[in-house]
Amino acid sequence: MRAIVIERPGGPEVLQLREVADPVPGPREVLVAVRATALNRADLLQRLGRYPAPAGWPQEIPGLEFAGEIVKTGAAVDRLRCGDRVMGLLGGGGYAELVRLDERLCMRIPPQLDWAEAAAIPEAFLTSFDALFLQGGLSVGETVLIHAAGSGVGTAAVQLALSVGARVVALSRTEQKRRRLEQFGALRTLDPAREGLAEQIRLASNDDGVDLVLDLVGGPAFGLNADVLRRRGRWVVLGLLGGARAETNLGLLMQKRINLTGSVLRSRPIEEHVALVRSFSHQVLPLLASGVLHPVVHATLPLERAADAHAMLERNDSFGKIVLQV
Repeated sequence: MRAIVIERPGGPEVLQLREVADPVPGPREVLVAVRATALNRADLLQRLGRYPAPAGWPQEIPGLEFAGEIVKTGAAVDRLRCGDRVMGLLGGGGYAELVRLDERLCMRIPPQLDWAEAAAIPEAFLTSFDALFLQGGLSVGETVLIHAAGSGVGTAAVQLALSVGARVVALSRTEQKRRRLEQFGALRTLDPAREGLAEQIRLASNDDGVDLVLDLVGGPAFGLNADVLRRRGRWVVLGLLGGARAETNLGLLMQKRINLTGSVLRSRPIEEHVALVRSFSHQVLPLLASGVLHPVVHATLPLERAADAHAMLERNDSFGKIVLQV
């Protein structure tokens, strides 16, 4: 099969299209012909040699999600059949013509979605669903602050929060992205670099502070998050786009009794992934099938232009997901 291979740690130019051995599915696994895959920040880090794939997944082929058609099933597979259209999460290996994975990690693609749209769903929507509801406990009427809201995870999180009747304060540095987030229905969209940002966030939440923070920035946002969270607020850290280190007053976390949670999907045990996929399929897939929620695709490029796609993601030009067609 053809796959994009990381020849050595480095810039986008180290991504090369190569012929590699076909994966062989185990008894409970399916083999999927990949029609599209989508980019994630983890792919950039893996390319740089700073985020290796978990054990058992390809180390030299990036890609954490896919949409495609099942072409072979293991002897113990009983839920899926050849020809089924499925999407799902991977520990790596998605930039390829074929992937193998446990059948329990596959989700059926709603019929109205094309391959690119389906490929834009798994990482962004599963991550957001888990962080907002399973980790963050978001409920109707609450206010959530979402950092990097124009990203793939951000655009999914905004839609998911709004779908349950929560209020959204969305942060993005780009005016065009903020306008699009307003069209989604965000209560306020703000530039994280503006003066008086904390005051504007508190005003949007009736001066009481936000109930939940979805943090994809990390260190630089630490002080702001602690400031704008209300008493007993929740704070879920999903990314470190701005860096991993922060200096803050821990006493504020204690005084406000803030619940701070760190979260990552890629390295979780398979049974946790299976449980998440099951909950997501029951609660969120119907909303994607009905059109209440929409995957946001910024651009679609052919697999052989993976290097161009990585450069685009690194420039932070994208709103939503960048997809590779296989």
